[in-house]
Amino acid sequence: TRCWGNDQSRFPANSMFVSVSEVMWDNGAACGRRYRVRCLAGDSRPCKAGYVDVVVVDACRRYPCSSTLLLSADAFGAISRIPSQRISVEYI
Repeated sequence: TRCWGNDQSRFPANSMFVSVSEVMWDNGAACGRRYRVRCLAGDSRPCKAGYVDVVVVDACRRYPCSSTLLLSADAFGAISRIPSQRISVEYI
């Protein structure tokens, strides 16, 4: 990752991590930031109740980035019933 290279020990053990858009990346200052994310809406009512806590480990590799936050599969699955669907989220 752009944060810690190949150092797997820096990844959260629960696989709850996120890549962020260039605006949030802030020239790498975002590395290690924590966000609490919850699903607000999406097609076919995908949202699960609750939230997920994630750690920034990378910047979005696509330019322009397709979204503000790119959640790991485990983090996404914790807040959405439908994999691979775009959802609206709230994060703090």
